[in-house]
Amino acid sequence: MSEHNYQIIRRFGPSIFKIKIPKDVVDKLNLYVDSLIKDQEKTKKLNYGEHLVGDVTQEFLLEKKIITESGWLNFLSTCTQKWIEVETGKKISKFALKQSWIVRQFKNEYNPTHWHGGHISGAGFLKIPKDLGKHKQSKEKREYRGGNLQLIHGSRMFLCHSTYNIVPEVGDFYFFPNYLMHTVFPFKGSEEERRSISFNANIDNEIYDVYGA
Repeated sequence: MSEHNYQIIRRFGPSIFKIKIPKDVVDKLNLYVDSLIKDQEKTKKLNYGEHLVGDVTQEFLLEKKIITESGWLNFLSTCTQKWIEVETGKKISKFALKQSWIVRQFKNEYNPTHWHGGHISGAGFLKIPKDLGKHKQSKEKREYRGGNLQLIHGSRMFLCHSTYNIVPEVGDFYFFPNYLMHTVFPFKGSEEERRSISFNANIDNEIYDVYGA
């Protein structure tokens, strides 16, 4: 990994690690998903929607084979190692992926505020509609957040933000601690798919458990 292609974001308490997914990994994952959604029996088997909170068209687990062969697992583990080392000065010896899944979101669908399991989580983007819509009261020049990922922590106070809004861009990926609340807003634009990818993983408990002896 290059020493200059990531960004540490500290808008509020928890650290956020932003980086680009390599294009070849994005392409392999999209090819896999495009092929998988044509196989109704397989997508039904991999369905993960009943375990998630989103009101979206489809959510399904990625198979171990594609996770490994696409380079996705290596990307997640390498980035996590770098992030933790930069933040704590410690090197992880464990990266145990619990699960990784795809979220297929379309017009008017959304993901309510929630958090994840494991120690480390993240979310990023594989496909984005050309048009996510616009604010109904556009004359007031309000910020339109349709399709945005919003990270949430604490309460808004003087000199303290409680939210971080992310406009999705293909390839952008954000790592964050499992407890960081987040939500995805519905969008009003085209009928195209907003395709995202997420994961949960565990690292060394001695590093994660800051209250340990």
